Amino acid sequence: MTPQSSGTTLPAWATWPEPNEQGAYTVGIEEEVMLLDQLTWALASRIDSVLPRLPHGRTASFTAETHGSALEIQTGVHGAIGSAIEELGALRRELDETLKPLSMRAASAGTHPFAVWQEIVVSAGERYQFVYGSMRELARREPTFGLHVHVGVPDAERAIHAANRLRTEVPLLLALSVNSPFWQGRDTGLGSARTPLFQAFPRVGIPRAFHSYAEYVESVDVLIRCGAVPEPTFLWWDVRPQPRFGTVEVRIMDAQTTLADTAGLAALVQSIVRLEVEEGTGTYDDGIPPEVLNENRFLAARDGMDAELIAHDLNTRVPARELLSDLLVLCRPHAEDLGCGAELDTVSRLAERTGARRQLDLSRSLGSLPRVVAVLADDFLAGAS
Repeated sequence: MTPQSSGTTLPAWATWPEPNEQGAYTVGIEEEVMLLDQLTWALASRIDSVLPRLPHGRTASFTAETHGSALEIQTGVHGAIGSAIEELGALRRELDETLKPLSMRAASAGTHPFAVWQEIVVSAGERYQFVYGSMRELARREPTFGLHVHVGVPDAERAIHAANRLRTEVPLLLALSVNSPFWQGRDTGLGSARTPLFQAFPRVGIPRAFHSYAEYVESVDVLIRCGAVPEPTFLWWDVRPQPRFGTVEVRIMDAQTTLADTAGLAALVQSIVRLEVEEGTGTYDDGIPPEVLNENRFLAARDGMDAELIAHDLNTRVPARELLSDLLVLCRPHAEDLGCGAELDTVSRLAERTGARRQLDLSRSLGSLPRVVAVLADDFLAGAS
């Protein structure tokens, strides 16, 4: 147990670190990417062949995921979105160069368009075998691929406030990021098929609001003390504090195909966190019923930026694009202060043509889902250096 400045005693895992030397609101990006067979464009469950071949000193930037056909790319801590995206681009290029001699490629989207569960292999690592032991055959469903953005927050109480407030923005962030319209070779009619697929796991979705950091810690620690989960990262909420890094982590978004789209979403998340910490009221909840939040989450997954989301305070539904426009106005001064104004400008373009819409357009023009995946693989390297 570790004493905190408030006089309470919290478990060691919950110690909130001192602010990073780069200052408040630092950013880190994690993206889950798919490994592909270059001949068939099907998933390639060959993570054990890939990881040992990555250049020495970079393996900490690449980690296995639950499924053997998935890999996570992790940037370091950055003071600005621009430098984080620059590193992410270099890591994408490095991965591609490692895969080519293996007749493999990588791509990024919320789901692989035509994978089926019978082909799925669970990774051999201890963490992933624990997931399989816990989830049983649920862990062998088709893999999903998410984008996770970490933003540094100076202290734990402000992190809880920001996470509470971000709960209300989860549906809009999902609507903007939808990039998985296909599942098992079918057009699902959803912008994000990844969202309901991932919902099969426990400990997912929009978490409840917490009155304080101590209340959050106790809610999580009881699961750890009782052996239900080994540590807090097994709570796969849409947004969560990350005490290990001193960040708030937003996890709701589909993985993005291009670096430019990833940059825009990361800039929006970073700006929202600064907005809530600097201008928020500090109240623990805004009174929006969980039923409204969950319905908005479903509408966003289904309709993307064409969704009309429930505005609880107005007792009506409002187009997602209108809500986004209002949010961008609030975020603009914070983005300028953070140096990510240019990246935030790209969000409006993404809102007009999400990744899901682009995949659907490609499937109609190309007439083949393997050809769609080939384009996704080419776009994985767009802007990478």
